[in-house]
Amino acid sequence: MASSLSVIDVSRITPADSSGSLTLPLTFFDLLWYKLHPVERVIFFRFTDATRPFFDSAIVPNLKSSLSSSLSHYLPLAGKVVWDLLGKKPSLVYSPNDAVSFTVAESNADFSLLTGQKPFPTSELYPLVPELQISDDSASAVSFQATLFPNQGFCIGVSAHHAVLDGKTTTMFLKLWADTCKRQQDHTVSTSIPQDLIPIYDRTVIKDPKDIETEVLNLWSSLLKAFSGGKEPDNPKSLKILPSPELSPEVVRFTRELTREDIQTLRDRLQRESSASSSPKELRSGADALTYSYALTCIIRARGGDPTRPIGYGFVVDCRSLLDPPVPPNYFGNCVSATFKIPLEAEAFMGEEGFLTAAKYVSDSVEELDGTVASKIPEVLAAIPSTTSEMQVISVAGSTRFGVYGLDFGWGKPQRVVIVSIDQGEAISMAEGRDGNGGVEIGFSLKKHEMEALIDLLRDGLKH
Repeated sequence: MASSLSVIDVSRITPADSSGSLTLPLTFFDLLWYKLHPVERVIFFRFTDATRPFFDSAIVPNLKSSLSSSLSHYLPLAGKVVWDLLGKKPSLVYSPNDAVSFTVAESNADFSLLTGQKPFPTSELYPLVPELQISDDSASAVSFQATLFPNQGFCIGVSAHHAVLDGKTTTMFLKLWADTCKRQQDHTVSTSIPQDLIPIYDRTVIKDPKDIETEVLNLWSSLLKAFSGGKEPDNPKSLKILPSPELSPEVVRFTRELTREDIQTLRDRLQRESSASSSPKELRSGADALTYSYALTCIIRARGGDPTRPIGYGFVVDCRSLLDPPVPPNYFGNCVSATFKIPLEAEAFMGEEGFLTAAKYVSDSVEELDGTVASKIPEVLAAIPSTTSEMQVISVAGSTRFGVYGLDFGWGKPQRVVIVSIDQGEAISMAEGRDGNGGVEIGFSLKKHEMEALIDLLRDGLKH
């Protein structure tokens, strides 16, 4: 039986210090994502003392007040994306009294199931994600939801507009909010915040000598016309996102952690297979590259089917350190692009050398990343129509570098962090291992029969 959720309250949280207004024009990095689905995360905290009275009197008030305090350092998050009638492109605008939506709810779902080691229906996660207000005229930057699981724990759901912030900026804010909330409870609140969590709003650090911005806007215009069957959109400046595919009720979620020992097993296997191949080559053997190569192989094999069927892969690239001059690590907004490889044939990944093949492709893609990554953004956007519904394209959300398991709001570190929005495509999620011992956590969302095959493949491939 499906679980149910009851909404207790929906409120508006304004920044604690909100004098003045702020306008941030979207850059070409932001415009790449402005019509795409928001990024949705749910952060679960096990806390058996979380009774309804304690939730109402301690957890929610602390979350709200620390959120208000944190927003005063991130004013644009309380603002909205708008596109003026005469404007060339959208902007993120904050005005005094703007606020974020904060929903408080209670769920009767099984907390242990949602944070455990077994597959469960992905539909169980949707009620825990707050809605992001998006219309033709404006789009909220973020929204939040705190949900109680009585005597089990609670979770914080986050919906983030991808044109406003990337994963790096999102986790910067969440770290500040968590730090503020924890210090507030410890009565150690101070006016100083960690330097690396203070956002930089200077848009001039993003250079655009080739006018990539215009190219991206023109590409979106062509894409939207194509999606409308060749007709001009009624409102070319609409901020509504592209419709999401309807998900099968058979889709389930599963999280698997590869330990540091598992990753070393994969590293040894790659070394062995590469040395024995006809063209031995030094391949990327970092934890992220190995994990992604392994997951890629197992997902393609789990689906099976026609060996000549088209597949592809892609991953997001943080461009801050790649650009010349480099963009500061605490730059607020998007500074990510993506790399895609399409179309390939499933057969290459389904045979004995599938893992080695995946590792070679991923390694080559990483090697190609350099200062030209920004200029290739139009190519990424132009590739969207090539990814047909028949093509299995596996991408990655999240990163082991974000440190999401360090998000302690005062009730301990998360039991599980889930990226719900991987359901919108053939994506996996990645995060650092919860125990901090060098492992990698991978989240999957697949149809039930594929997931059953995947779980066996993930296990069997580590026996070598």
